[in-house]
Amino acid sequence: MINQNLYSLVEAAETIADNKLILGDRLVEIGISGPNLEATLSSIAMAQAELGHARLMYKWANELQGLNGSKMEVKGQTGKAFPTVVHATNWIGLIAGLYAVNEAVGLVMKVISNSNHPEVNTPFSKMLKEQEEHLLYSKSWCKQLLNDKGAVPKTFQQELEKVTQEVLQWLKSVENDELLISEKIIPENSNLTALYKETIEKLISLGDIQHV
Repeated sequence: MINQNLYSLVEAAETIADNKLILGDRLVEIGISGPNLEATLSSIAMAQAELGHARLMYKWANELQGLNGSKMEVKGQTGKAFPTVVHATNWIGLIAGLYAVNEAVGLVMKVISNSNHPEVNTPFSKMLKEQEEHLLYSKSWCKQLLNDKGAVPKTFQQELEKVTQEVLQWLKSVENDELLISEKIIPENSNLTALYKETIEKLISLGDIQHV
């Protein structure tokens, strides 16, 4: 029988899966008309990886509940995707969401992996490596947008601010989850929100504008 305290982990897995599912869709929908051919091709390639990550996380969420993950059919998100990611309609919003989400997902997955919980199989070592590639790509674009001309830097900053506020709420709920802490899946002083804020602030400081 599944440990009831693992249901918080199921919620976290589904949140990651939902956001990656939506990002995968948006990378195709928006990326197909990216600012240049290289951006478009990269978006299509990353879309396939993000959708693969989503399937992996949904499968893992099912297995944590004692269900057969291999027979699962993904029909849509479970409602846990961040609104800003869901409503992204342009390249600037897409890049902000891709970077902000994957930075947070990486933090959470690494902490869970390091817990070495006997009932938690963490099948995402390959996924973490691919995430690093996506982060490098999206961070490179973040720098370009922050140092662009006209209204682009300010628009990007606003999009990043919106999505990071949603991400921070999620990280706060994860790092303060009593069930995850009691099972030693999340350390009592994981400081996920502080680490995340520091990373975002470092990114903003690379631009010519100041974080508000």
